[in-house]
Parts: sequence; C-alpha cells; structure tokens
Amino acid sequence: MSADDPAERQETAVPAIELKGISKAFGPVQANRDISIRVMPGTIHGIIGENGAGKSTLMSILYGFYKADRGEIFINGRKTDIPDSQAAIAAGIGMVFQHFKLVETFTVLENVILGAEDGRLLKPSLAKARRLLKELAAEYELNVDPDAVISDIGVGMQQRVEILKALYRQADILILDEPTGVLTPSEADQLFRILHRLKDEGKTIVLITHKLREIMEATDTVSVMRRGEMTATVRTAETSPEHLAELMVGRKVLLRVDKAPVRAGRTVLEVENLRVIDEEGVERIRGIDLKVRAGEIVGLAGVAGNGQSELLEVLGGMRAATGLVRLNGEALALSGPGSDGQARRAAGIAHVPEDRQREGLIMEFHAWENVGFGYHRDPAYRRGAVFMNNAALRADTEAKIAQYDIRPANCWLTARNFSGGNQQKIVVAREMERNPDLLLVGQPTRGVDIGAIEFIHKQIVALRDAGKAVLLVSVELEEILGLSDRIAVMFDGRIMGERLPGATDEKELGLLMAGMAREAA
Repeated sequence: MSADDPAERQETAVPAIELKGISKAFGPVQANRDISIRVMPGTIHGIIGENGAGKSTLMSILYGFYKADRGEIFINGRKTDIPDSQAAIAAGIGMVFQHFKLVETFTVLENVILGAEDGRLLKPSLAKARRLLKELAAEYELNVDPDAVISDIGVGMQQRVEILKALYRQADILILDEPTGVLTPSEADQLFRILHRLKDEGKTIVLITHKLREIMEATDTVSVMRRGEMTATVRTAETSPEHLAELMVGRKVLLRVDKAPVRAGRTVLEVENLRVIDEEGVERIRGIDLKVRAGEIVGLAGVAGNGQSELLEVLGGMRAATGLVRLNGEALALSGPGSDGQARRAAGIAHVPEDRQREGLIMEFHAWENVGFGYHRDPAYRRGAVFMNNAALRADTEAKIAQYDIRPANCWLTARNFSGGNQQKIVVAREMERNPDLLLVGQPTRGVDIGAIEFIHKQIVALRDAGKAVLLVSVELEEILGLSDRIAVMFDGRIMGERLPGATDEKELGLLMAGMAREAA
C-alpha cells in the first residue's frame, strides 16, 4: 500500500470521534458496557444493533443528553467533556433526531437560528442566517425556502432543515438517528446524495439505522452493538447484510419474507365510498373503495399524511367517517354508539396502531397493565362481575414476554423503560394473540431491529396462513413488497392504483406514492 493510498491515510489520521470505555446504567439496566469506538474523519460510519442494544444511549452520551458513568470522549484527538448539548455543539457535533425538533409554526429561517441568535435583535441574525443558508444550499444541495413555514413543507424538507441547523452551528460531525423512517424512496436517495456531498467536503457522519441495505450502500465502516456491548467494527466493503445481521442478533437471520402462495377466501373487509373530514374541515379520505379477503395481506403504501392513518383510525374505531364498512358482511357503525374501539374488538378487529407511544401504550403504566388495555373485559382477566384478576393478567403478560422475546423480561417495568422495539413487541403481542378476523397493523416494524422484524413478519404471515385478513400500512416499500399479497397505493386521500408484488417494483410504487397517474406510473 502506497503512502498516497486513501485507506492508509485514514488509518493513520487522528479519529474525529474516539470513545473509550463508555459505560452507562439506568438502575439495574446496563445500557452501555465498556464501549470503545473510533470514527475516522471524512467518513460515513454506521452503527447498527438490536433494539435495546444501546445505540441511541451511546449517541446521546456523545451529544450530551446523558452523562456516562465511566469512560472518556475524544474529539479530534482532544479529551472533551460533554455535559450537555450546548457543549456538544461547541465541540462541532450536530444531531438530527428521528423525530424532528422543529417549531411547526416558525419559518425555516426562524428554526435555523433558534437558540443560536447573535443578540437581542433578531434582524441581524435573520439576515446572517439567510446569507449562510444560501451558501449552504449551493454547497450541499440543501435547497429549502427560508421563508416557508415548517407545517407547510414535507418531511423530506423538514429533515433538510435539521441538517441546515447543524451546519449553521458549524458542525463538522453529524449524527443521524434513523433518518429515512418517514421518507419516500426518492427522498431517501436525495438524503444520501447530500450525505455523500457532506462527506466529500470533509464532514464526519455517524448513521444509526436498522436498514442493512442503507448501511451497505452509504457507509464506509460499520460498528455492531449487541446487549450494550460493541461486538464488531468492519469495513462495509468487506462484509455482507447476512454477516451483519448475524453479528447483530447472534444467529443466522432470514432477510426475506418466507411465505407460501396466497390462498385468499371470502371477503372479510369491504370499504365503499369512505370519506373522512378532519376537525379543520379538510377531507382526508376522498371516497375510497377497498376489499381484504381471508388469508390475504393487503399492503397500503404511501407517504405519511395521505390518508392511510385516517383509514386505520376509522377501521379501528378511533375516528368517525361516512360511507360503508362491512366486516364479515355486517355493517359497522362509523359514528356514534357502537363505533368505538371496544365495539371493533368485540366484532373481531385487532389493531396495532402506527404510533405505539401515543396510541398503543400508556408510557407510565406497567407492561402487564398495557397488555390488558382494550381487553380488560376478557373473562380470563376478570374476577367476578366487577374486579380484575391482576394475577391472571400478569401471568399472561409473562407468557407473552417469553414468546415474543421482550427485553427486559420484567412485566413490572413501565412501558417507558423498554426500548422502542420492545415497546412495539408489547403492542404486537397484545393484538396478534387475540385471534382476530381482521388485523389492522400500522408500521409494524418502525424502529425495530432485524431480528425482531423477522419475528414480527413471521407472526403476520402466520395469521394470514390461519385464514385471517390483514391490512398492512407501512412506509417501508421493501416491507410492503415482501409481506403483501396485493398492494394499494394512497395519495392525497385516494387510492391511486393496485399492484401485485411480483408485477411492480419500488420505483413504480414510489411514482404512485408521489401522485402520478396510473398510466404515467
């Protein structure tokens, strides 16, 4: 290897980030255990691992959200104390969170300078920010209207604003946490073009993602975490998705959905001319028709905000609508008495909502209490006509924890004390084990690790093979294509078209999701 070889130069360079012996515990839970990692300057470094592996905790320590119990942080070779996010920003570190930290009623410009004003008078700060945003947009392809209000722009643009915020604060190190979770395929492609441009300009990027395809396509190096420890760091070019999955989970993982050919039966769900008008008078669903049959998974693809969420809410008894919905030939009430979630569950509908924290769990309640929500009238959980049999509910929760490998295996922990993926498993276990005629499942694997994805997919396919009807909503086109027997695409409250998975691809679905006509797609 010559002295001019880029790989050799990288090996001899001072790391942009070096963490030595980082440990962090939350009570009895050891989130990080003696972790050491080196991230070289001007590279894209991926970090992957199971839910609860400690990835987010580690990056939160680097960004000053948490203080490590032990260990040292070095930035560009200098030992650096990072007690809070202001110290991280001062050290040249920026972080783009999975859930954006933007004020929706502010403009792009106002969000960019928020917390970084040059004085009491905003006018000079805004003028400076406008000039710098123009320069950054030209340099990194981060074009955003500085005067646009955040609530009026899409999630792809909002993510650009978060990146601009970090660059405006002169960040040389960018941490991105699950950055493509709410993006269309074309928006994700654009994001990675921006990241490579940033890398070419000398920025260092840490990418946390559970999507192995993105790791393989975007990163130079990848570190794998498992159960709070760093298990491996490898050059991306010298590994494979299968090898990374095995390092993450500790066993071989099937990276594709394994299912038999569909054997659809009678129609279970019929939707006719369904319309939803929200509290502000905006029509969110515009007269859609849809059928789901027994033994069939129908995938509903679309960018968030195009009516899929409202459809699940109507079918799950969470929102009123007009039109006609039949389950097993019987009309369901769409407003008023008998239209709530309790009535839906009694009719044979189970619902895994899209937002587990807002709609699926009460975060301050114990795991065993969350398993009972919505099913507290089940005779198995009752003692007489009035009282709950809490011992029976806890025993059932412990069985579900074991069956679904929920970690930590403690039914007394509150939902907040579980990682996002394990919170998802609690909801999935509660709903899928009710033997429903129709399963509504929204974003079943959002923020979930590769091993849990494999498990959840198997559970969904098992319900389908048992003759149940499944309506799946997901922004992950790979998931839609892998799980679905039939795909419907929504845009602006309408179904743009239906496709069979074997007769379409991500590009065509992406065009339909962007509102292009059937013929054009």
